[in-house]
Amino acid sequence: MQELIISLMEQYGYAGIFFLIALENIFPPIPSEVILTFGGFLTTYTSLGVPGVVAAATLGSLAGAIVLYGAGMLLSPERLKRFASGRGGSLLGLRPEDVEKADAWFQKTGTKAVFFCRCVPVVRSLISIPAGMSRMKLPRFFLYTAAGSLIWNILLVSLGAFVGESWGYIAYLAGEYSHVMLIVLGISAASGVIWMLGNRKCQKKEKN
Repeated sequence: MQELIISLMEQYGYAGIFFLIALENIFPPIPSEVILTFGGFLTTYTSLGVPGVVAAATLGSLAGAIVLYGAGMLLSPERLKRFASGRGGSLLGLRPEDVEKADAWFQKTGTKAVFFCRCVPVVRSLISIPAGMSRMKLPRFFLYTAAGSLIWNILLVSLGAFVGESWGYIAYLAGEYSHVMLIVLGISAASGVIWMLGNRKCQKKEKN
């Protein structure tokens, strides 16, 4: 995949960067760290400039994010609650109250979540779905998506330009950061599920 990414960027420049980052936002397994650090390296021997690469990447982030935002609007909390009330929800241990709690949490922290999660691999893409589900206002969604993406893009593109031919090492370090963050998020999610199940048991005991 890395060879294809490099080939597209060398051939199409800013347009290739825009397309690849937009695609990475829709399909998170595509490594943004490779796109951005190599984009920085490109500025050392082509006519591309760091501001242009950052701008193309940020616009690509917005283009990809709006697709998942739209997908989130189609899911909507109401549809999820209906699903949770049925057999599917029972099999997954999901209740309508859980959906309401998750939606309430995002309503309170949505702005911060969208901004900070743009600097967390994989989650940076998926955060657009709950934003759409909660009907976060589009101008606000665009503003915080752009701001968070801009920080991530400036960091990796600048590092790629600074280290030059060693851009691959920066991409490797960013990939390791991605793995660590996914492990942390996985542990956090598991802890949340355990806490939720324990809380339910306590509530049942109190009722009995």
